[in-house]
Amino acid sequence: MSKLKLITGFLLAMLIAGCAGGPTHESTGEYLDDFALTTKVKTSILGDSKLKMLQINVETYKGVVQLSGFVDSANAVARAAQLASTVKGVKSVNNSLIVK
Repeated sequence: MSKLKLITGFLLAMLIAGCAGGPTHESTGEYLDDFALTTKVKTSILGDSKLKMLQINVETYKGVVQLSGFVDSANAVARAAQLASTVKGVKSVNNSLIVK
């Protein structure tokens, strides 16, 4: 019985360690927070009549939003960044949108 407890304890410790974040990877909680931020930014951009959501890709890592893709004007580049930066929880925005 003691061997089973040892193995169970070891597996539990490994599962908990696997959920921890580090400098190069997100914890489970950070991943879920970033997923929610990405969804909020996409919703904000989709709700703006001046932007075409299908042209803008949104990714988030540890609260930093990355915008990429192609838009029709410099105004659209600025508008997308402005919308993303106003979403609660966004730490910063890296805007890699390209005017086509």
